[in-house]
Amino acid sequence: MIQSTPRFIDPLSDFGFKHIFGSESNKDVLINFLNQLLDGQKEIKDLTYGPTEHAGDNKDAKKVFFDFLCTGNNGEQFIIEMQKAEQKNFRDRAVFYTSRLINEQLPKGSSHWNIELKEIFLVAILDFNFKDSPPSQYLHNVALTNTYTGEIFYHKLNYKFLELPKFVKTEAELETDLDRWLFLLKHMSNLESDPTAFNKGIFQKVLKIAEITNLTKEEKEMYDSNLKAQWDYENSIAYAKERAAEEGLKEGIEKGIEQGIEQGIEQGIEQGIEQGRHKKAKEIATQMKQEKMPIDMIARLTQLSTVEIESL
Repeated sequence: MIQSTPRFIDPLSDFGFKHIFGSESNKDVLINFLNQLLDGQKEIKDLTYGPTEHAGDNKDAKKVFFDFLCTGNNGEQFIIEMQKAEQKNFRDRAVFYTSRLINEQLPKGSSHWNIELKEIFLVAILDFNFKDSPPSQYLHNVALTNTYTGEIFYHKLNYKFLELPKFVKTEAELETDLDRWLFLLKHMSNLESDPTAFNKGIFQKVLKIAEITNLTKEEKEMYDSNLKAQWDYENSIAYAKERAAEEGLKEGIEKGIEQGIEQGIEQGIEQGIEQGRHKKAKEIATQMKQEKMPIDMIARLTQLSTVEIESL
């Protein structure tokens, strides 16, 4: 069966994510997405794209690379990240990213703390689920809070995590523009036509940007190369997991055989010892019987039954 060519790029690919959200000329797309995500917490009027590579304070400090770093019209900073696969210590990395931006706000060499920090938001779009989050909760708003009262202690540090696999609404169930955004992020690469729920201007623009036939030759080559690299990586991970499972099964069988042999030897030894004891008891009982000792006394001393002693 011949598979039809997709109409739209995958927004969760590295190329697709940057192509849709990373263009200065199309920054209204990212502004709309962020405003829907912030849901009245604040409203972004404008964004300025910043450098995505940030070095440390010295040559030995670790560099960080953001997918996007943007500054809002009031000076607030937004880190926007797309994460395809679960990573060890992902939350630590998220905190490290924001701490780097906090550190960069401090004047070099300043020894006083008469400084007002700007707001920092980290937005992470995840194509995997946290292991410890509720099954139906796909949006997480995280801030520093007072654990006794539940009130926000510090309003200028915010983390927003979107677990896309948990978003299960159908097109007919979409109610808000945030719903529409999440549906597009999750399903755009499988759409064959313009969904009726996306006839608003901003979504029409997104679909136009994402349409593969609208890519230049160079962009199409970059997208194809990016997809191939992504597929190769996913296949490598799948193969590694398969081999690990096979090795685990093999190891389990070998361990089971080894344990079975050990258990069999132990049982054999115990059985041999018991048989030896029984044979010795019969020899002693025979001698006692020859000495005309009472049957009940022989039974008591050798632990043999009277029937067995009488048959000797």
